[in-house]
Amino acid sequence: MKLAVVGAAVLWGTAGTAGLLVAGVDPVSLAAARLVIGGLVLAIAAGPAMRSAASRRIGTSPQVSLRTRTPPVSPSTGTPPVSPRTGTPSTWFRTGSPAPASLRLGTLLPAAVAVAAYQLCYFAAVSRTGVAIGTVVAIGSGPVFTGLLSWMLDRVPPTRRWAGATAVAIIGCAVLTGGGGEARADGILLALLGGLLYAFYAVTAARVISGGASSDAVMGVMFGGAAVVMVPVLLWTGTGWLAEPRGLLTALYLGCATTALAYFLYGRGLRTTPVATAATLALAEPAVAALLGVAVLGERLTLVSVAGLLLLGASLVAVALPERAGRAAGETVPVAP
Repeated sequence: MKLAVVGAAVLWGTAGTAGLLVAGVDPVSLAAARLVIGGLVLAIAAGPAMRSAASRRIGTSPQVSLRTRTPPVSPSTGTPPVSPRTGTPSTWFRTGSPAPASLRLGTLLPAAVAVAAYQLCYFAAVSRTGVAIGTVVAIGSGPVFTGLLSWMLDRVPPTRRWAGATAVAIIGCAVLTGGGGEARADGILLALLGGLLYAFYAVTAARVISGGASSDAVMGVMFGGAAVVMVPVLLWTGTGWLAEPRGLLTALYLGCATTALAYFLYGRGLRTTPVATAATLALAEPAVAALLGVAVLGERLTLVSVAGLLLLGASLVAVALPERAGRAAGETVPVAP
C-alpha cells in the first residue's frame, strides 16, 4: 500500500502547476476552494462508509452479542466451552462476527480543524518568509513531527534507516527548492506549526484506522469537516474567479484530484503503511512539482537542483523498501479480525 501513498504525493505535486492556470487569484482563496470542493466530494463519496460507522456507533446494527446466560455445552465433551484466555469454563459466548470499530468523532473533529488550519499556517508562512523556505520548513518538518508523535503516542521508536532517509530527504528537498526568501522567525514558526498540524491529523487518522475504522469514513469526516471550516474563508477572500471557466475547472481539478482522490489514496495507504513512513514518502510531492515544471512549464533545473532531486529520490527508495527486522517508525498494529 506504499504505492497508494506515493500516488497521493504525485497528485499533490501537480497542484502547483495546475494553480498557475489561473492568474491573479489570491492563493488563500485558491486553497480554500480546493479544500471546500475536495472535502465535500470526499465526504459524499465516503457517505456509505460514514453512515455504516455511525450506525454501529449508536447500536442500530450490532454484530456482536455478549450473553451472560448459561453457555451451551460441547456436544463432544458435555461440558461448557473453556475460555481461551483464562482456561476456565466460560460464562458467556459470542454470536455473530466482531463489529468494526466506529468513528471516534471526538478525535477526528479536532483533526478536521487541523486540516483547515494547516492551509492557513502554510500560506501565512509563505507570505512572510518566501515560498522556498516556507515550503521546505512546512513539508520537511511534517515527517519529523509525525515520527515524534508516533513515538510519544504509540511507544514505537523510529528506526535508524527511517531517521537517516528522512534527514536526507529533507536536505534534498531544501536543495531542490533553493534558498530564496528571507528567513524571518515568524514565518519559520508558522511553517513549523503547519508541519505539526499536518503530523497531528496524519497520526490521528492512522490511529483511528488502525483501530479498525474504515479509512474512507475517516477521511470523509476529517475533510468534510475541514471543508465546512474553510467555507467562511472562501467567501471572505472572494469567489468571483470561480465564475470563469478556467478558474472553475482549475478549482474542480484541485479539489477532486489533488484533494479528494489524493487523500482517498493516502487513507488506503495508512491501512498498512506506518504513518511516519507515509509522511516521508509524501516528500515526493516537491520532486513531482519540479519535474512538471521542466516538462510542462519549460523550467530548467540547475546542477544543484538535480543533485537535490537525486538525494530526494534515493531517500524515498530507501524508505519504501520493507524493513528486514523490527518495526518501522510509527507502525500501526493491525487489529485481529
